[in-house]
Amino acid sequence: MPPQRLSALDASFLAVEGPSAHMHVGWAATFEPPEHGPHPHFDDLFAHIAGRLARAPRFRQRIAPDALGLNAPLWIDAEDFDPAEHIHRSAAEDLPQLADAVLSEPLRRDRPLWEFWIADRLRDGRIGLVGKAHHCMVDGLAAVELGSLLLDTGPAAAPAEDDHDWLPAPTPHALELLARGAWDRTREQLGLLRHPLALARAPLAIPAFGLRTARALAGAVLPVAPASRLNEPGSPDRHLATARRPLTELRAVKEAHGVTVNDVLLAAVAGALRRHAERAEERPRDLKAMVPVNVRGDADCGALGNRITFMFVELPASVPDPLVRLQLIGDATRSRKQSGVTEDADAALKALSYAPRPVQKAAAHALASPRIANLVVSNIPGPRIPMYMAGCRLHDAYPVVPLSARHALSVGMTTIGEHACFGLFADPETLPDSDALAGDLDAALDELRATIDGPWPTSSRRPSGSATRFRPSPSPTPTA
Repeated sequence: MPPQRLSALDASFLAVEGPSAHMHVGWAATFEPPEHGPHPHFDDLFAHIAGRLARAPRFRQRIAPDALGLNAPLWIDAEDFDPAEHIHRSAAEDLPQLADAVLSEPLRRDRPLWEFWIADRLRDGRIGLVGKAHHCMVDGLAAVELGSLLLDTGPAAAPAEDDHDWLPAPTPHALELLARGAWDRTREQLGLLRHPLALARAPLAIPAFGLRTARALAGAVLPVAPASRLNEPGSPDRHLATARRPLTELRAVKEAHGVTVNDVLLAAVAGALRRHAERAEERPRDLKAMVPVNVRGDADCGALGNRITFMFVELPASVPDPLVRLQLIGDATRSRKQSGVTEDADAALKALSYAPRPVQKAAAHALASPRIANLVVSNIPGPRIPMYMAGCRLHDAYPVVPLSARHALSVGMTTIGEHACFGLFADPETLPDSDALAGDLDAALDELRATIDGPWPTSSRRPSGSATRFRPSPSPTPTA
């Protein structure tokens, strides 16, 4: 592939990475081996994944920094790409232990920014897979699409693509990188000049553009996120706590109260944070969540990189009534959508791409600040039909939403078949009881379920507190 410049948003996730903030998205998934037929070994799974890499050329590219630091880095082909450096076998019998170890380590920047770890002999007989890719490479939805490249819609795997003739494009010379950087910067400035010309032809658009930018900034900055122990200085260690619920429950709450599934997720998180504070004998406080919003169009389908913007929502954890919490969140998200908040934020992010690199980096750090949001809550649609990897059916997949500096918790939800899988990604030093918080989320969903009048469908009923959770294990070290 020819070199391609990272967008300003993609590059921002590189800019905010630090020793205690590893900016990779990821997932921890389990697969059921074929009921009839051999149990695949690591070599079979390795060959299956390696045979699909031609479907996503970004898998074989690395980043090349701009020579003068005036532009975002470039994606260039990795001249010595080796799948064995990215697809690893683990002898772990416990997937949670492997997940915590893998997700606590940053990705190396001198090679393509992704890894898969496969535990082909879990204690329960399933196959485990922990995957991660840098946020500069994919957003949550693109990560799901990326994972789907490895999956099939039936037990019979499609044949591997003949890719033996692939050769990396020559690595650009330093002078070529310098010239390309100068040309790209000039082109960006010419693009910036087009905006005043367009505005000059339509002078009434000038106040509207300024208003949209101001509203986007106000929505991000105001109100300032309250002080919280979720935003204390933390560690690079990570723990993934999980919960799993029938999707019919969330949909029933949505239909009964005229909200969205995303509203139900946010209300459940607010309820969980309330219970968490009460267990710690603290006064529950409202917190501010950053909510990624997908802005991919049909033309972006299957494309990597980030096509998201952000909405900021207050989580009313101080409110004791679960229905009132849900209604407050539903009203807030509805009003933001109706007033075009997400479109304003998307326009502001696009305008930022024309700013000088120091301004872009400063904006990235500002957006990742704990004064902007206490935590990230993300709803990531997943496959609703059965999916298979080398004949093994996908059972569940728990999402990983990265933590920027001084953030101890993120919450992701993805749908796998008829279930919603929740991943609570936490810094165990700052938030050592994230497994209990997953139980709080489960209980908050029970509270919302109880607001529905009439009998509950028996097929969806499940005992309270029965969330499936990854539990911490000692010495979480990847085993090759």
